[in-house]
Amino acid sequence: MLFEKRFWSGIADGTVTVTFRRWKRPQAVAGRSYRTAAGIIDVHAVSLVEPRSITDDDARAAGYPDAASLVSDLRGEPGELVHRVEFSPADRPDPRAALAADAELDGDDVAAITRRLDRLDRASSWGPWTRPTLELIAANPARRAGDLAGMAGRERDPFKLDVRKLKNLGLTESLDVGYRLSPRGRAYLDATR
Repeated sequence: MLFEKRFWSGIADGTVTVTFRRWKRPQAVAGRSYRTAAGIIDVHAVSLVEPRSITDDDARAAGYPDAASLVSDLRGEPGELVHRVEFSPADRPDPRAALAADAELDGDDVAAITRRLDRLDRASSWGPWTRPTLELIAANPARRAGDLAGMAGRERDPFKLDVRKLKNLGLTESLDVGYRLSPRGRAYLDATR
């Protein structure tokens, strides 16, 4: 699930425990966990609500000062349903962090990563992008995503989505601004150069 940066600290420390979203159909399911920029959250309940039923207490739990501020900030079409999603921060680390920290790669690990990257390259309408993107991030750590996308001759949003795929493999890490190779990503590049 995506949250604006202003909510990240509240999500991480457990003071933000609900979000309201206009969705045509639910994009979160009770009982599932979701990755956010603030860490993994566990979703406990998803329900439909009328915007006028949102209280100031609901708004504060969502990180807003009052209900009017929250309702005016709802994205989407006014006719779309409003979903109330209750969640809490997970008490377990993001498994991608442990994977990213694992720089002890043997030949089987390198081969498995190579197969995954090859599959991503084959599935892309853009063409082979995985290794050039890893090399670009290695050469430009903490560089804005828009700058990196421009250097790659790509649009920012599809570029960011592709970098997220590399992060899911434990090869990159997100920074406040831009990205860097994880220890695993660095070890992979070193092993394949």
